[in-house]
Amino acid sequence: MQKKAKKRNNVMKLIIGLGNPGDIYQDSRHNIGFSVIRSLCKEYRVSLKKESGINAMSAKIRVDGNLQLFSLPLTYMNLSGSAVKSILRKHDLSADELLVVCDDLDLELGRLKIKPSGSSGGHRGVESIIKNIDTQQFARLRIGIGRPDVGVEVAEYVLEPFKRKEKIAVNQAIEQAKECIITWIEKGTTEAMNRFNKRSEENE
Repeated sequence: MQKKAKKRNNVMKLIIGLGNPGDIYQDSRHNIGFSVIRSLCKEYRVSLKKESGINAMSAKIRVDGNLQLFSLPLTYMNLSGSAVKSILRKHDLSADELLVVCDDLDLELGRLKIKPSGSSGGHRGVESIIKNIDTQQFARLRIGIGRPDVGVEVAEYVLEPFKRKEKIAVNQAIEQAKECIITWIEKGTTEAMNRFNKRSEENE
């Protein structure tokens, strides 16, 4: 039997955290995707480094016996797709080997929801990715940040840091999101959905 050709750079899957670059946005609600990837890289003791020729930072982590690529676009959120497209091309990966981690206004704070595909749901970072890679067929892990109070503009709300009273729920969500990512890599989307979507519903 002919052996399957090895992927360029031996990377098997790409996990993208969405957010805005710069210290001013570091702990904002919109940057929870960044926070998950940074926390996971810290846990595995690897450093995110600038991708050569691409506006993104990446780190390789060995999971399930293979190298997986974890990346943060250095574009602003609304332009994330151009970086994602370039990373996929550079590492010879397809859309079905992509997981996007992002915030979600329509999920209550701390709730997780992973799906194998779908529309952007109004998330401009996800929308940019769909437009740039010309498909909705990629997995996404959404982390709930809740809706703002009446009278607070959404654009302001998502760029604000989490409140002190929200930090416990946020930290728990980040830890669960890391577990979910590893499950997705090792066992696929269906297993991750069964474990983590259900867990979130049970915690309501």
